[in-house]
Amino acid sequence: MQKAIVCGGRKQWGFTLLEILLVVAAIGILAGIVIVALNPTKQLGVTRNAQRQSNVNTILNAVYQYSIDNGGLPASISSSATEICKSGIAPATCTSASFIDLSVLTLNEKYITAVPTDPTGSSTNGTGYTIVKSANNRVTVAAPSAEQSATISVTR
Repeated sequence: MQKAIVCGGRKQWGFTLLEILLVVAAIGILAGIVIVALNPTKQLGVTRNAQRQSNVNTILNAVYQYSIDNGGLPASISSSATEICKSGIAPATCTSASFIDLSVLTLNEKYITAVPTDPTGSSTNGTGYTIVKSANNRVTVAAPSAEQSATISVTR
């Protein structure tokens, strides 16, 4: 509430220090509630998981486009879940580090320009995604680093 203050024979209107402090405290409390309600850590995790889901689908689509054009899956895909090697890494490095080399998909940028990598970039030479084929040549691409207990895996 504004109060009239007499200063030098003139009335001046203003807020008391206590009123200003109460308003600042109320704004701080409301801002804290909004930040807790939005939970930015959870929202960032959801965003990264959405990117992982998109990347898994991109890799799987490229593998199947390759198999349609070439009459079979890339020879490097095995029956044990193995991490995919990053684009631009020498094939010898991929093989020696036990990664699967899918550079046939990026050759001449025919299927994909580069193999997508996990949004956290936690792996040095790997993408953070695994690929495996079943006995029936069904391919599964998974994102083992998914956050918030999510399971991101696509099989075709």
